[in-house]
Amino acid sequence: MDKKINVAIIGCGDFAKCFVKIFKAHPFVNKVYVCDKIKQRAIAYQKDYDVDIIDSFEDVLKDNNIDAVALFTQRHLHGPMAVAALKAGKHVYSAVPMAIEVDDCRKIIEAVLDTGLTYMMGETCIYYPCAMYCKKENDKGTFGNFVFAESQYFHDISHFPKDQLNLPALYGAPFFYPTHSTAMVLHATGAYVKKVSAVGVVDKEDTGFYKVGQNPWDNVFSNEISLMQLSNGGVARVSECRRIGYKAPSSYISGFYGTKASYQYSNAQHLLTKLTENGVDLFDVSDEVSPYEMTQNKHLDDFKEQVANHRWSWDNFAPVQDEFVAKLPESLLKSDGNGHMGSHKLLVNDFCTAVKNGTLPTVHAWLAARYTIPGLIAHQSALKGGELLDVPDYGEPPKTFIK
Repeated sequence: MDKKINVAIIGCGDFAKCFVKIFKAHPFVNKVYVCDKIKQRAIAYQKDYDVDIIDSFEDVLKDNNIDAVALFTQRHLHGPMAVAALKAGKHVYSAVPMAIEVDDCRKIIEAVLDTGLTYMMGETCIYYPCAMYCKKENDKGTFGNFVFAESQYFHDISHFPKDQLNLPALYGAPFFYPTHSTAMVLHATGAYVKKVSAVGVVDKEDTGFYKVGQNPWDNVFSNEISLMQLSNGGVARVSECRRIGYKAPSSYISGFYGTKASYQYSNAQHLLTKLTENGVDLFDVSDEVSPYEMTQNKHLDDFKEQVANHRWSWDNFAPVQDEFVAKLPESLLKSDGNGHMGSHKLLVNDFCTAVKNGTLPTVHAWLAARYTIPGLIAHQSALKGGELLDVPDYGEPPKTFIK
């Protein structure tokens, strides 16, 4: 695409506030529009960020001036809206998850094949330092043959913004929102999930959110835990928890194990052990994986407590991210809106570059499906008491899509 793109941000909630600033700052973007069913939210965005309003999603789809949409709506709407946008000739950036129905994942892939347009799922956690470190070392062969990994998204609902607690999507099955957990390990290994078994923890709190009749899916699980068999022969333990006495980091790899080496993480310490004839050699790699500002403050008496309360884990980059940060346009480096371990700017640049150059983004439709579908099947397993289920896979993008 030779010209700069016009982007419509759909959904003017808390999360999109970060991204409107970054899209506006990107040199490949000409103009940013906003749209929300609640008009006052769009008006607030217009005032705060100097953007124009488009009244409805339907109007966005009809507007030939709009090249791309960025979906920040409730998660159960992502699948149908992405399909509609692609069919209307728009490139799509979608917040996670790809969809909450397997069939919608398939439809998005088919729409990308039919249109040749760019679809990207904005999975923050592929750019989390722990995931980037495990991928880097795995690609180098440090771990040997992959054996086992543990990843999780621990996000107690008490930590959600208060104005979101009435959104029904929050109380769907935790595995409707699986990609923060799955993507870290799958991105690092390059594998996909073949089979999954999962169990759910029935909510015991008296708030009524995770109860039959209290959410659109009659979901009663506030926590779901799974074992996933990967295509590389290894296994991953993946957990999605919404009632758990934990805060930060909400998404992380706690362990990544191979036949030659292992990575382990807890609170503020990242360790790599390498197998030797006499035992292991241990390396503290915390200064490579932790954000710069976190490392600068590790002398503080309450350092570990601050780490556990999400200090220094929002808009600060880590050394392991340096090679990706170096590719960011200067205007993006100077803009506000970064977050989630510094991933926001990396994601927007990935999408805009893919649209501009006609290349596949990092989390294209086929990968988005591989990161999303295992969670959807895991919930079905939990409903069946942990039955081992096959996970559908839609393969790799055709070679014609790879430039």
